[in-house]
Amino acid sequence: MISPFRGRRLAWALTLAVASLAGCQAGPDTESADVKAKKFACAPVQACDAALPDFGEARGFRHTSSKITALQFANHRGRDMFYNPGDDVFVMAKFAYGVIDKDLVDEDIDIYLERGCGQSWELVDTVRTSSDDQNPTVEGVADTGGRVYFKVPKSLGLEPGRHRFELVVAGDLSHTSVYVDIVPKGEPIVVSDVDGTLTSSESAEFPALLTGKIPETHDGAPDVLQALADKGYRVMYLTARPEYLLGRTREFLDQHGFPPGIVHTTLTMTGTTGDGARAFKTAELQAVGKRGLVPSWGFGNRDSDAQTYTKIGIKPTNHCVLYQWDDPGLGCRRIESYEDLLGEVDGLSRVCK
Repeated sequence: MISPFRGRRLAWALTLAVASLAGCQAGPDTESADVKAKKFACAPVQACDAALPDFGEARGFRHTSSKITALQFANHRGRDMFYNPGDDVFVMAKFAYGVIDKDLVDEDIDIYLERGCGQSWELVDTVRTSSDDQNPTVEGVADTGGRVYFKVPKSLGLEPGRHRFELVVAGDLSHTSVYVDIVPKGEPIVVSDVDGTLTSSESAEFPALLTGKIPETHDGAPDVLQALADKGYRVMYLTARPEYLLGRTREFLDQHGFPPGIVHTTLTMTGTTGDGARAFKTAELQAVGKRGLVPSWGFGNRDSDAQTYTKIGIKPTNHCVLYQWDDPGLGCRRIESYEDLLGEVDGLSRVCK
C-alpha cells in the first residue's frame, strides 16, 4: 500500500516528468559553482510571490487534543536563514494556536518548495511537529515544542539564490512561509531594525495590533532600502520583537513596499529591549558573520542599535545610521528623514558588476 505522502509525491514527480518531456526542463547543468554564485550576486532580489500550490484536502489531525487546539487562530511562523553554498540547510518553523500560543505537537506538516523564487512548487516531504526538547538546538533555535527542523536533502540541489518553503498543517491546511537565501561568503548585506526605525514610532506596533491595523512607516524608508537592494545588497530585518509577531512584521514590510529580505525576531514570547536587545542583535549578526556576511549598512533608532552595529564592524559616521536619534558617542550618523539619504544611495555604485 502506498502511503499518502508517497502518493502525493509520485503525482508531483509525474507532473515534472511530463514537463520535462514537453521541453520545459533545462538540459544538463554545466555551469561552475563560481559562475552560479556570481550570477546570483548580480541578480535582483526575488519576491517569491508565486501563487500557492493546491494543498489538497485537509487530512485531519492525528490527535483529538490537536483538533481542540486548532479551534483557535493559527499563529505559525518560519525561521528565515542565510546559508552559504554547500552548507547543511535547515527549514525551521513553529506551529502554535491562540493567544496562549499553544503548541501543535506530533502532527503532520507538508513541505513545499518554490525553488529559486520561480513560479512552480515541489512537494518535498512530510514531517511531524515536536514536543519540548525532542530535537537538539539548530542555528540557535531551541526546541520549545511545536517545531519542525527539516534538513534539506543534498539531492534537492539548492543553488545560490532565494528559495521559499511553504509548510502546511495537514490537519487544517493552515500554513507559514520560510525564506532561505543561499549566498556566497562576502555577499554585501544591509541590516535594519524595525520598531521606530521603520515603523512610525517605537511603540506603534502594539496599539496597531489591538486594532488589527498595520503601522505606518517613515517617508522614504522603503525607497532607501529598495535603492540599496537595487545596488546589489541583500537585506536583513532584525527586530527584538517577540517571535509571534513575525507574521505581522512581514505584513508591515510587504504592505509598505520594502524589499524582500531575511526577517529575524527573538525566539521568545515577550521580546526584549535595551541591553537585552543589544545582546540579541549582536549574537544574531555574529552568527551571520560566521558565514562571511558582515553588513555594510545598519539602520536603527536606539543606543542598542548603534552599539550592536559598531561592535560587529559596520563603519560609523556614514553607514551606521540612526533615525532621529543621537549617537551615544560611537560615531554613527543621525538623520532626520530617510528622504535626505535618497540622493546619496542612488548615487552609489552597484556592489556587483
